[in-house]
Amino acid sequence: MVYGRTSAKSASRGARFVAVALAATWLGVSSMSSADADTGERNRYEVLELQVDNDQYTAVDLGRVGPSLGDMDVYSGTAVKDGRRVGHGGGTCQVVRIEGEKRTTQCVLTMELERGSLTMQSLWTSGSDTLDMAITGGTGIYDKARGTARYWDIATPQERMRAEIRL
Repeated sequence: MVYGRTSAKSASRGARFVAVALAATWLGVSSMSSADADTGERNRYEVLELQVDNDQYTAVDLGRVGPSLGDMDVYSGTAVKDGRRVGHGGGTCQVVRIEGEKRTTQCVLTMELERGSLTMQSLWTSGSDTLDMAITGGTGIYDKARGTARYWDIATPQERMRAEIRL
């Protein structure tokens, strides 16, 4: 993700990264169960691996012209697995800190899949080539979801995501 207004190309690349990340979160590759020794209940786990096709993006320049606190990137995309559309989602990343050329943003994403929606959030610093997001919940089978989603190859056609979710 690219934050601030360095260029339209950088902004578009940032939006693509986020959209890909969202899509990847929604694709299920495998699931497994394990016994929870403390409660005797069974925890279910799901691993999602996805590619994302970014389709919409805009940069909102709030406050003074140029990079400033509150500026926001808004994006959406499609989750793809094995060439098939499996979901869609979107989110925002808002600038919360500026140090020289680096911008730190608070990102919030929601991905809607067949069995429910998944929500994620994280801080992201411009220039990082990976992003780890906390899975904060969702709806449907993801209503109590927790875990981590990692994104690679951000803002490229090869962007991908892997989410390890405790349901």
